[in-house]
Amino acid sequence: MLARFIAPLHPDGVKFVVAGALLTLLFFLLWAPSGWAFLVLSLWTAYFFRDPWRVSPLRQGLVLAPADGVVLSIGAADAPSELAMGEGAATRISIFLSLFDVHVARAPAGGRVNEVHHVKGRFLNAAFDKASLHNERLAIRLAPPQGPEIGFVLIAGMLARRIVCDLRKGEEVAAGQRIGIIRFGSRLDIYLPPPYLPLVIAGQRMIAGETVLADRECREEAREGRAH
Repeated sequence: MLARFIAPLHPDGVKFVVAGALLTLLFFLLWAPSGWAFLVLSLWTAYFFRDPWRVSPLRQGLVLAPADGVVLSIGAADAPSELAMGEGAATRISIFLSLFDVHVARAPAGGRVNEVHHVKGRFLNAAFDKASLHNERLAIRLAPPQGPEIGFVLIAGMLARRIVCDLRKGEEVAAGQRIGIIRFGSRLDIYLPPPYLPLVIAGQRMIAGETVLADRECREEAREGRAH
């Protein structure tokens, strides 16, 4: 019951929270006003590294949101070469994570990890499309039990200088499973070949591991939305 209201701390954040607590204590002893500033910073750090529980819908063909955040864009795009998904445009769904979103990434579907490729790069604003090509990133290709492979890319941003992910090639993952964390504000692109059909629209907010991003079995027309 308590877990519904108080999110656990991601293991990668423990060292940051402990360091913040020690600095807070030190500065309270040296000069109380600076101690309050470090207390606020420490509380925000604990908030940033929160890792809330999620309930993932399970069915063959579903693709779940791999990250919290807002859908920046949906459209045809060539998958990056490091994903090795072959030629031909796929549907790319881009999700932007602000500093206030949960940054724990989750597997968009269950299946076998067929590729994990780290690419060194720049640290441009992750909201820009060129970040998909030029920024530091980690590309993962996943093969569901049925249907074509999908690819997703964890992309660093101006402040996100570190992508933490322990996935290994050949590993089996479950839909919605935690796969890592991006520090501190970033972007995640997912590439879906036919017949996957997006079920979200630009501007919609995603909940990692819960929001159904696309469906391989769906045959409905592209959705439209309205902000209100």
